[in-house]
Amino acid sequence: MRNAFAAELQALAEDGFPVVLLSGDIGNRLFDKFKAAFPERFYNCGVAEANMMSVAAGMAFCGLRPISYTIAPFTTTRCFEQIRVDVCYHDLPVIIAGVGAGLSYAANGPTHESCEDIALLRALPNMTVVCPADPLEVRLALRAAMQHDGPVYLRLGKKGEPPLHKSTPNFQIGKALTLRRGTDLCLLATGNMVAVALEAALVLRQEGLSARVVDFHTVKPLDEKALRDAFSRFPLVATVEEHSVIGGLGGAVAEWLADHPGLPGRLVRIGTPDRFQHEAGGQSYVRQCFGLTPQAIADRLRGFASQ
Repeated sequence: MRNAFAAELQALAEDGFPVVLLSGDIGNRLFDKFKAAFPERFYNCGVAEANMMSVAAGMAFCGLRPISYTIAPFTTTRCFEQIRVDVCYHDLPVIIAGVGAGLSYAANGPTHESCEDIALLRALPNMTVVCPADPLEVRLALRAAMQHDGPVYLRLGKKGEPPLHKSTPNFQIGKALTLRRGTDLCLLATGNMVAVALEAALVLRQEGLSARVVDFHTVKPLDEKALRDAFSRFPLVATVEEHSVIGGLGGAVAEWLADHPGLPGRLVRIGTPDRFQHEAGGQSYVRQCFGLTPQAIADRLRGFASQ
């Protein structure tokens, strides 16, 4: 995803957007081409993310389109006050790009994991939260965010995410995409867990259950039409995310469901539990620990479907 981000950043600058990249001391070689072509639009702000966010706000006030870019927890939780007061309070068009979100950097330990970022940022007024599922969606989401008049949190994976689209989808902020049709249950997935949800649907298919998979790339604002359709049509609806079950996509859908009583569908939230991971391991290992593999998700949903 980060390579797709760098490629689209270059394309936006070449298309005339007044984009400026602020880096939190990472990605220097990744953006070599961009720096060579637009040296006045790249600033390494160092390990000073709070200052970086305030600089981004100031640039936005001056008519530029700044993007703050670093590892997800450092551009969200570390500088939350600056996001809230400097960016969101003034409703400024700042894009906050968090790379390696969720468990992508799990090998570096809990300091580099971000399983609370969606919960924090979607609570802020004016903030839009977008979690693309594959490299193509990263490019489409970045371009859509650049045309959005307000702050956007762009939650990115790291690298190696598989392509999910055979052609360019009609990507719009706030509009979910149905990637697989099904009749027995529905999976609402976001970010890099959309690929895992599609694999879980294949496992379920082998066991006689037909699962629809919907790509909820936007967690705020939610696609309410898609939610109403899912909870009206399916007896079981599951959210799937690499984020805490508290406050992420599952939390947002639960809040929406509480405000729309009477729909027949039952909600199941699948995500990281409300605890820290104290064992060392990479993303795949921690996903196994948290039951976020295709087989584990299918096993859990099969149990709910049989009730």
